[in-house]
Amino acid sequence: MIVIKTKEEIEKMRKAGKLAGQLLKYIEPFVKEGVSTLYLNDLCEEYTQKNGAVSAPLNYHGFPKSICTSINNVVCHGIPSAKEILKDDDIVNVDVTVLLDGFHGDTSATFMVGSVSEEAKNLVLRTENAMYRGIVEIAPGKYLYEVGRAIEKYISRFGYSIVHDYGGHGIGREFHEEPYVHHHYTREDAIRLKPGMIFTVEPMINMGSSWDVVTSREDGWTVTTRDGSLSAQFEHTVLVTDKGMEILTKI
Repeated sequence: MIVIKTKEEIEKMRKAGKLAGQLLKYIEPFVKEGVSTLYLNDLCEEYTQKNGAVSAPLNYHGFPKSICTSINNVVCHGIPSAKEILKDDDIVNVDVTVLLDGFHGDTSATFMVGSVSEEAKNLVLRTENAMYRGIVEIAPGKYLYEVGRAIEKYISRFGYSIVHDYGGHGIGREFHEEPYVHHHYTREDAIRLKPGMIFTVEPMINMGSSWDVVTSREDGWTVTTRDGSLSAQFEHTVLVTDKGMEILTKI
């Protein structure tokens, strides 16, 4: 069931979204060569606590850390580690979710470490563009599948692939709510958008032609591209308003 948020709930979602956006902005300058992903995790945890919030990923279905850090061919759910040191030419997605006053704010970005290849840079920039191509389609009366259709139309020209196994999601009091948001066109998303709906748009784009992914048997979380190609992701939490949309996590 899709939850339509009340005015009071929307205001709390704005605050949670703002904090998530601020957290992602805060961590950006620390994402550099020689830094461990555990260090990034610990900084985010400290920042979140200082701002009166909780790191939603921590212990969520057993996830062991406060944020997700997904490097190069890791699509999503990368687990921060002291042994995982960022190096020149890496790309890394940092995914943060805060729980503030009972409501969630969820956002992510893929950062480039040092001097990355032109191919990697293009992937990152185009993935961010793809997210915004989907977001601008959001408005009351339109269908949810128009988000995925816009992303697919844009991405297809580059020979990339859109991950099908993971998508966006409704969000509010719960970390993951209805609806599920595909980032490719499918009639499964023939859902009429209404004011008060809040969900994430978070396309995961693989540089290779295959969207197929593999989940680690060792930790049960880390998802990688099956063909080893690079993957990038960007994410915002978005509210459907009376006249269009509002990005709650954009700072």
